[in-house]
Amino acid sequence: MQTKDNSLLTPLNLVSPPSARTDASIAVVWDKPELSGDIACYRVYVNDVIHGICTAADYTVTGLKPAQEYKVYVCAVTAAGEVSPGSNTVTVSTKPEGELFDITVFGAVEGGVVLNTAAIQAAIDACTPGGTVYVPAGTFLSGALFLKSCMTLFIEKGGVLLGSAQPAYYPLMTYRWEGREQLCYASLVNTPDCSGGERLEHITIAGGGTIDANGAALFKAEMAEKEGFRGRAVCLRSTDYVYLKDITVRQSPAWCVHLIYCNQVTANNVSLYTKNDEHGRRYADVFNGDGLNPDSSSNIYIFNSLIASQDDCIAIKSGRDEEGRRVGIPSENIRITNCRFKSGFGVAVGSEMSGGVRNVKVSDCTFEDVYSIGTVKAPRGRGAVIENIVYEDCTLRNYSLEHEDCRWFRGAINIDQFYGHKEYDPDRAEEVNEGTGIIRDITFRNIVLDTHAGNAVFMAGLPEQPLQNIVLENISAIGKYGLKAYNIEGMTINNVSVLSRLDEPYQFHNAK
Repeated sequence: MQTKDNSLLTPLNLVSPPSARTDASIAVVWDKPELSGDIACYRVYVNDVIHGICTAADYTVTGLKPAQEYKVYVCAVTAAGEVSPGSNTVTVSTKPEGELFDITVFGAVEGGVVLNTAAIQAAIDACTPGGTVYVPAGTFLSGALFLKSCMTLFIEKGGVLLGSAQPAYYPLMTYRWEGREQLCYASLVNTPDCSGGERLEHITIAGGGTIDANGAALFKAEMAEKEGFRGRAVCLRSTDYVYLKDITVRQSPAWCVHLIYCNQVTANNVSLYTKNDEHGRRYADVFNGDGLNPDSSSNIYIFNSLIASQDDCIAIKSGRDEEGRRVGIPSENIRITNCRFKSGFGVAVGSEMSGGVRNVKVSDCTFEDVYSIGTVKAPRGRGAVIENIVYEDCTLRNYSLEHEDCRWFRGAINIDQFYGHKEYDPDRAEEVNEGTGIIRDITFRNIVLDTHAGNAVFMAGLPEQPLQNIVLENISAIGKYGLKAYNIEGMTINNVSVLSRLDEPYQFHNAK
C-alpha cells in the first residue's frame, strides 16, 4: 500500500552501469532513499511488471532475451508498508547472442596436466565480435592468455582455468608494478600491450567458474628467477566496458585483479581469494596479495561481491611519485556497495595515488576479521589530491590478532600521511613541494566497529599539510586503543562514541 504522504519517501536514483549487461541479463544499482521508516525491501519492475524483491541496493535482472530493450525501475518498501515513488526508469538493451567458441574444439584437454595455452589462445583469436570463448567444466592448465575487444570469456560452473607454475609460460611485459611502469611477468589473463595508445572495449569475464593463478607455486618460481616483478591472476589494461560477473578468482602470485587505465568497469557477484581458499586453507608464501585494484581507472561499480584478501581487499591507486604525477590519470567515480570482506585490510585509497583519487563511495559493506574498514594513505613524495571519499553504513568486527598497529596500518578507520614510517613526529614540518599530497573531504558515517587489533580511529595529517574537512558522524567504535587525531583543519565530530580497552579513548593534537 502506497503512503498517502509521498514527501516522507524520496525517489531512488537508479543506474544501469553501461558494462553490466549480457545477452540474458541486466544489472542495476541505486542510492538508498531517505524514508520515514526502515527499509524492508525493494521491488524491481521490468516493463511495468514486478520481476523480483531484494534487500540490497543492487539487482541483476535475469532470464531476458538477447538484443531486446527493457525498461526497469525500483520502489522501496518500509517496514510499515509504505512504498516510495518509483525511481527514474532506465531503458537498457541486452546484448545480441554471439557465436560460441568451445576451447575443446580447438584442442584443449581438461585434467590439469596438458598445457592448453595455444588451444585456448586459438579460440580467443578466432572469436568473432560479440562471441564467447567457452571453458567447460573441468580443469584446464594454461600459461598467459590475451583477450581482445568485444568478447566474453565464459568459464562454466565447475570449470577451472588453472595457471601453470612455470614462469617460462608468462612472457615479460612492461606495465605498472606498485605505481611505476616496470618489467613484469604476464598475468594468467591479460589484455595485449597497448603502449601505442590504442584501447580495447567490451570485455566480459563470467560464468560461475574459477580462475586459479596457481600463485603459491608460481610465486616461488618467479621470485627465484627474478626476470621481472610478479604477475597477477587477471590484469586488464586500457579497456573500456569491462564486466566481471559470477566469477571466482583465486591464488594470485601478487595482486589478484588489476585494472590499469580502464573505464566503465562493473564487478558483480565476484569472489576473490588471495589469502585462503574457499575452505579456509592458507595459501603459502604469497604477499602483496591485494584483491581488486583499480589503477588510474574510472566509473567503476563493485557490488554483491566477496573478497578474502591477504593484503588490501580493494586498493584504489593512480601511479607513484613523479611518474604518476606526469601520467596524471586519476582514479575517480568509484562505487563499492553490498560487499563482504573476510580478511585483509579493507578498502584502501593509495598509497600510490600520484595521479589523484576522487569521488569514491563505500557503503553497506561488512568486514569480518578485517583490520580496517578504510585506509586513506598519501605519504610524502606522492603529491596530488585525494578528495571526496565516503565510507557509510558499514560494520566491522575484528577479533583476529594476526596484525597489530604498525607503520603499514594504524586503525580500523585510518587516514595516514605518515604511512610507511615506523617512527614519525607529527610536529616536524618539511617543505611543501609537488610531492606534498593533499587529503580532504573524507567522511565516515553510520559506522559500527569492534576491533581487538589496535586503534579504533587513527587520523594523521602532515604538519605542513594538515588533513582538511574530515567528518565522523554516527559512529560507535571500540578498539584496543581509541581515537587519535593529528594535524587536522576542519574536523566535524557528530554523535561519535569511541571506547578503548587499554588507554584514554581520545587523543587530539593540532586537530580542530
